[in-house]
Amino acid sequence: MARIQVSHLTFAYEGSPDLIFDDASFQVDTDWKLGFIGRNGRGKTTLLRILAGVLPTNGAVSSPVPCDYFPFPVKDNQKTPLDIAADIDPEGQVWRFMKEIACLDVSDDILARPFATLSGGEQAKVLLAALFSRQNHFLLIDEPTNHLDMMGRRVVSRYLNGKKGFILVSHDRAFLDGCVDHVLSINRAGIEVQKGNFSTWEENKRRQDEFEINQNAKLKKEIASLKTAARQASAWADKVESSKMGASPSAHERPKNARSYMGEQSRRMQQRRKNLENRMEKNIEEKEGLLKNLELADDLKIFPLVHPAGRLIQCRDASIAYGDRTILAHLTFTLENGDILALVGKNGCGKSSVMKALAGEIAPAAGEIRSASGLILSVVPQQAHLSGSLRDYILQNGIDETQFKTILRKLNFSREQFEKPMEDFSAGQQKKVLLACSLCTRAHLYLWDEPLNYIDVLSRMQIERLIAQFRPTMILVEHDQTFLEHLNARVLRLD
Repeated sequence: MARIQVSHLTFAYEGSPDLIFDDASFQVDTDWKLGFIGRNGRGKTTLLRILAGVLPTNGAVSSPVPCDYFPFPVKDNQKTPLDIAADIDPEGQVWRFMKEIACLDVSDDILARPFATLSGGEQAKVLLAALFSRQNHFLLIDEPTNHLDMMGRRVVSRYLNGKKGFILVSHDRAFLDGCVDHVLSINRAGIEVQKGNFSTWEENKRRQDEFEINQNAKLKKEIASLKTAARQASAWADKVESSKMGASPSAHERPKNARSYMGEQSRRMQQRRKNLENRMEKNIEEKEGLLKNLELADDLKIFPLVHPAGRLIQCRDASIAYGDRTILAHLTFTLENGDILALVGKNGCGKSSVMKALAGEIAPAAGEIRSASGLILSVVPQQAHLSGSLRDYILQNGIDETQFKTILRKLNFSREQFEKPMEDFSAGQQKKVLLACSLCTRAHLYLWDEPLNYIDVLSRMQIERLIAQFRPTMILVEHDQTFLEHLNARVLRLD
C-alpha cells in the first residue's frame, strides 16, 4: 500500500522565532480520505504547502505520487474553465474534466464564461473537477467550503465521498462527516492520525480529555498525600537524628544497644522519606505527561443591550438593487427582541446585500426596512482585510483592551500573537479579531455576515455555547448546518 511519509519535520517561517512544527512525524495512505483539523494558526495550510513542495523544510517528506494543492493559482482569470483545466493538466482529456464537472451540479453555460465571472462556489467546483481529472495524483484541499453555500457544501461533500486520495482542510462538521474516513489533527502536543470521520474523532477526543482530567485530579490528590507523608517522615527522621546527638539518658533508662537501635530507626525513616520522594517525583512526571493535548476552550461572554421596544426590525416588501439590476425583491420579515434569524440561500441571492441594508449602508430600492428608534448595532462583515497593530485597532474601535485580549486568549491567541502585525495573522485569526471586537461592543442587535468563515471547529463550538447561553438578538448569514441546528435559529430562505 502506497504511503506518504513525513519524518522529523521541523519548520519556522524566515525571521520568526516560533516553530510551526518541531520534529513531527506521521504517515498516511494515498487512498485515504483525510479530514484535516486543528486550531487556527497551528499550521494546516503550511503543512499542505510543505507536502506540495512549495515550502522547504528540515526533515524528510516522501510521497509515491505527485501532490496537487487546492486552490490552484489561476494566473489569467479571463480564461474559460476548459482552458484552465487544460493549464492544470496539459496532457489531460476533455471528457475526463466534463465527467467530473457533471458530478458537481454545475450548469454547462459556465464552461464558456471567463473564470472571473463565476461565483466563488463555481470557481471552487471548476478547480476541484480539473484537479480530480488528473490520474494518480494526491489532492491537498485547503478550505473549499468558505466559498460554498449550504447546498453547494452538500454537493461537494457527496462528490468527495466518491473519491479517494486527498487531505481536506475544513471546519464544517457535517461536511467532514459526509466525506472522510480518517482524520489528521494538529494537536497541542503534535500531529495525530485516527480512523473514522469527524464525529468519531470528536468522541475519541472527548473520552481522552475526560480520562486525562480525571487522572490528573487523582494524581494531584496522591501528590498532596505523598507530600504530607514526606513531611511527617522527614520530621520523624530529624527527631530521631537529634535524639542521637542530644543528651543521653541514664543507663537504666535505655538498653545497651540504644545507639545502634536509634541509628537503625533513623536509617529506616530516611529510607522511607527517600521512597516517598521518589514516588512523588514519579507521580509528578506522570501528571506532567497529561493534559498536553487538552484543548482549552473557555466559555465566552457577551452582554447585549435590551431594547425597550419588542420589535427591532420591520421589513416590508423590500427590494435591493444595484443600478438597474435587482438583487432581491419582495423581502418581508420581522425581528423581535431575543430572535436569532439566519439568512440562508444560494451564493449571489443577496444575503450580504440584505445585511448591508439592515446596517444602513445601502437603502432599499423599494418597500421599507424600519428599525426601532435608537437601535445600536454591532456588525461583523464577511471580509476581513486587517493590517497594522492590535493596539491601533483597539483605539480605532474604542473597545476595552483587557476585555478584547481576554476574548482573543480564549479563542486560542497566544500573548506573542498580540505583538504581530495583523496582516501576518491567518484568515481565521483575522476573523476572530472581528468577532472579539463585536463581543466587546454592547448592542441591541448583532449582524454577523458569515462569522464562521475560516474559524476552527473548537472556536465554532465556543461561539455556539455563547449564543445559546446569552441569546443575543441576532441576524446572521451562515452555511454551517450543524451550527444553525445547535442554535435552533429561525431560518429565512432567500432563494
